[in-house]
Order: sequence, then C-alpha cells, then structure tokens
Amino acid sequence: MPTYEYVCQKCHHAFEIFQSMKDESLKKCPECKKLALKRLVGGGAGLIFKGTGFYITDYKKTAAPAAGASGGGEKAGGAESGAKSTPKSGETKSTAAATK
Repeated sequence: MPTYEYVCQKCHHAFEIFQSMKDESLKKCPECKKLALKRLVGGGAGLIFKGTGFYITDYKKTAAPAAGASGGGEKAGGAESGAKSTPKSGETKSTAAATK
C-alpha cells in the first residue's frame, strides 16, 4: 500500500497517510475540519523487492575454474589435481608427468 501526501488549502496543514490504492482520497482536513484537502503528487519510495529471485546474482551460473587456478597447471577437462594418471603405452611415469 502506498503512502499519500495531502495538504489542506485552507490551513496549509501537510501530512502523509498510508492508504490502499482502492481507497477514495481524503477530503476533510484533520486539523481545521474543512473540506479543502488536496492530494499531492509524490515521488514515492520506489519498489521494494523482498525474497529471492530479484537480483542478477540469483540466476548467475557458477563460472568454470580458470586454467591454472587449481595450482597444478592442468588444462580444463584434464585429470583432477591429486589424481594419479597412468602413462600411455610406450611412456614411462617420469615422461608422462613431464608432459602435463
């Protein structure tokens, strides 16, 4: 529900009131009791979104780790760090480790 601003054209009393959008605008001033109220055009406070799903970060996919970010210097899609790899046929373990 929005907050509306009113001012009395007779006594110049200004106030804000929290009203439903469906409610009729007020007519009678609470100070002087005359029918001289005018609703002002306010800037408003803007929209307030609460909960999840309203921010770009809520839908952001996690980025793939950059090459070399693991510290092992391995290419993306390669063996994970700490995993042992088996040498290809014709290679020794020291040759297989040096090619990574």
